[in-house]
Amino acid sequence: MTTLSHGPSGSPGSHSSEEGDLVAGPAAPPPPGVRVRDLVVVYKTPLGELPALGGVGLTVDPGTITGIVGESGSGKSTLALSLLNAVQPPGRIASGSVEIDGLGDVVRLDGDPLRRARGRHLGYVFQAAQNSLNPLKTIGKQLLDLGRSHGVADLAALVRDAKDLLGRMGLDGARVLDSHQHELSGGMRQRVGIMLALVLNARLVILDEPTTALDMITQATILRIIREIHKERGLTTLMITHDMGVAAEVTDHLAVMYGGQVVEHGRTTEVLGSPAHPYTQGLIRAIPRLSGDITKASALPGRPPTLGTLPKQGCVFQERCPVRMDVCATVAPPPVTTHGRTVACHATAAAPPLDGRKEQP
Repeated sequence: MTTLSHGPSGSPGSHSSEEGDLVAGPAAPPPPGVRVRDLVVVYKTPLGELPALGGVGLTVDPGTITGIVGESGSGKSTLALSLLNAVQPPGRIASGSVEIDGLGDVVRLDGDPLRRARGRHLGYVFQAAQNSLNPLKTIGKQLLDLGRSHGVADLAALVRDAKDLLGRMGLDGARVLDSHQHELSGGMRQRVGIMLALVLNARLVILDEPTTALDMITQATILRIIREIHKERGLTTLMITHDMGVAAEVTDHLAVMYGGQVVEHGRTTEVLGSPAHPYTQGLIRAIPRLSGDITKASALPGRPPTLGTLPKQGCVFQERCPVRMDVCATVAPPPVTTHGRTVACHATAAAPPLDGRKEQP
């Protein structure tokens, strides 16, 4: 991701002398684009190394909010951690690249350059905020530790910016910074996680299930905060979620994952309004209804695959697909992009284009 300011060379490791300048102003670089290419992540198991991501390709446009949805085990969080080159043993990135504007291929970073990139370039909000907070230190002390580890010269400015961010999220900044995590509610801890991801002016922010286990009112507040801060700070944002309603409310683009693959990707309104992949259609049919014919909601048959039960060849969705063809058992469908929508499905590729027009070359 892009840093707050580059040195003359523009290399990821260079920093300006204004390390303490934490306000995103006119000089701040534009939001970065992200290009994931042929990304393979494997986990070591008693059965050998098994793929959690099987050659993922995904392009995230600068300045957008992109949602990544799918059932548990589809590879969403593994993909998110790969963007930080933070996959931990027994997992590893086996091949592929993650190109981020202003930072280069994150997969090739390690050591001190990678540590500097996290936080100052790449902000991450964990699914369970309390798991990323030190229970023995106040939030303020953890904030100062973060600033020192990234060489921030003006720690007082860092604290002021943190208080401002917390205040805009409806919290008493001074009180929160003086609190331990157990003194804060789940919604407050989640907002603290967002503050810590933004306070160093990261330009690419990744949110892993930011509304999980929150009540509806707090969830709505968190989503409003995400939208406002994304717009005001000019960010590129990725949101991992299993909630299609959350994705519909917040995101501009939507990537649907299944079995370690992106099976459909496009504008959120188009993906939800006219889903092309059978898995996306099944996810939408499974959403409970509060009005109309409530019997129309139907669960997807079968179970999501695990690392050990993924098909060795062919389409990853073949065992649960209602439109399975013979070719699906032997040949993995290549992603086909038509008018900005990418779908990996033999049945869709054999059908007419979604809008009736001829496919563009």
